[in-house]
Amino acid sequence: MVTYMKIVTIGELLVDLTQTGEVDGVPQYSANPGGAPANVAVAASLMGSDTAFVGKVGNDSFGNMLIKTLQDKKVDVSGIVKSDEYKTTLAVVSLDGNGERSFSFYRKNCADVNLTFDEIDVDLIKSADVLHFGSVSLTDEPCFTAIESAVKIAKSKGAIITYDPNYRPLLWKNKDEAVAKMRYLLKFVDIIKVSDEELFLLTDERDLQKGAELLLSEGIKIVLVTLGENGAFLKTRDCQGKIDARKVTVADTNGAGDTFFGAFLSQIDFLENFEKNNSNCLYNAVKFACTAAEISVTKSGAIPAMPSKNEVEKIIKKSL
Repeated sequence: MVTYMKIVTIGELLVDLTQTGEVDGVPQYSANPGGAPANVAVAASLMGSDTAFVGKVGNDSFGNMLIKTLQDKKVDVSGIVKSDEYKTTLAVVSLDGNGERSFSFYRKNCADVNLTFDEIDVDLIKSADVLHFGSVSLTDEPCFTAIESAVKIAKSKGAIITYDPNYRPLLWKNKDEAVAKMRYLLKFVDIIKVSDEELFLLTDERDLQKGAELLLSEGIKIVLVTLGENGAFLKTRDCQGKIDARKVTVADTNGAGDTFFGAFLSQIDFLENFEKNNSNCLYNAVKFACTAAEISVTKSGAIPAMPSKNEVEKIIKKSL
């Protein structure tokens, strides 16, 4: 039986302007709540975990919508700062014929990159059993220093640190800077989720096992590699394995990785020596996470497409 712990996520909360189609050749967009760490908090909350989000939005209609969305999903929003100076960040998400994404950002001088350490609720960080962050918040100051400080505080209090180095090339000056900063906090990380391309970016290794071993050598306990329609790969010091995914009709892959990670975290018993959870426990958690992600890609948007725990369990039960 999983014992639900407090999962605090920190970083960007923004609006995904997601393409929903075309009318007379003109792309149509829907304003959806997004931002990878916020997505993870919602996904875990939908699976029954106690979650909170720390970040910064503009004191504008978009910012208010984002806060309400998290509240409606039972995420603690007490750590969100509303800024009168900076607007809420926008990400424009365009889709190809296969539902694959491309991004452009309206982020310069926006709220999420201007989160300062002084604005962080340190007591909330100290209360975390799990602190989750991503690499988008490492692209600029002052948010980089704010995230680094929060990670160090949580680690010192015994929290499990989880990390998603989601690579967005347009947010970095160049690939070398991105790799250096994305690797900078690895020494604090206990669980990492990467795509196969991000695994190569961080390790220069295409082989899943060898790349995961390199990440484990950094002190990481659990490595998760998402493989899109091909499922996911899991590796710890004691076990490894590939979990296949079901074939589904894809509408929008935005937020699928976040749904996967939030669902996975909701299934791990952190009260035990978590990387020593038996292989069946870890495989089942990855299968649960894959199923949640599979459901999410059949609908549009990130948070709006996330399934409930009941939906995931029903599909898993049918597959038995």
